[in-house]
Amino acid sequence: MMQTQGIKVIKLEMNIGADSPFIVHTASLWDEQETVLVDTGVAGQLELIRSVLADESLPFEKLTKIIITHQDRDHIGSLPDLVAASEGGVQVLAHEVAIPYLAGEIPLIKSGAIAPTVKVDKALQDGDILPYAGGIQVIYTPGHTPDHISLYHIPSKTLISGDALTAQDGVLMPFDPQFTLDQATALQSIIKLLDLDIETVVAYHGGVCTGDIKARLKEIVENLSV
Repeated sequence: MMQTQGIKVIKLEMNIGADSPFIVHTASLWDEQETVLVDTGVAGQLELIRSVLADESLPFEKLTKIIITHQDRDHIGSLPDLVAASEGGVQVLAHEVAIPYLAGEIPLIKSGAIAPTVKVDKALQDGDILPYAGGIQVIYTPGHTPDHISLYHIPSKTLISGDALTAQDGVLMPFDPQFTLDQATALQSIIKLLDLDIETVVAYHGGVCTGDIKARLKEIVENLSV
């Protein structure tokens, strides 16, 4: 039977002038009607994102929604270009706390820059179930930033963790303390994830992790609690 909905890991190898590409991992969720992209990389990645989606048989023309996990520039950089290229065909979704940052009303927390104005079409809250690709649960996971969310794709039991978790060589790792504003809150967010039946994690920095995710999350929590 042909699959009518699903999730695909999106790997963006972005050339930002460094010696090696800046690589992040996010996801695209799709069904027969539409495609949903999570996060957008740094600025200037419109054509790369078009190409990567096409490689996954997800035409840009079917992109209808972009969900932003949080306000950091490596997650929202190409959002204005994607919205403009869609000519009104893409809706932006983000946690309600993120809205004034994305709207350019207040400076981004870490850089102090004012983001190019983007209208958030749907404000998300903890526990929301989005009716796309079989169902996506919004998990409010602040700590890295106050607006941070993770996304749980219910049919595939996949967590798109944003920066709430990282990964290294296929091993799930905790948040990066260097870039996490409130580590105590970030730990509580990881504890919250223990309530989910997770089989796969897509960490923005590090990639895909599988195996006994719950056991690894418990180990992370224990290590951070010492």
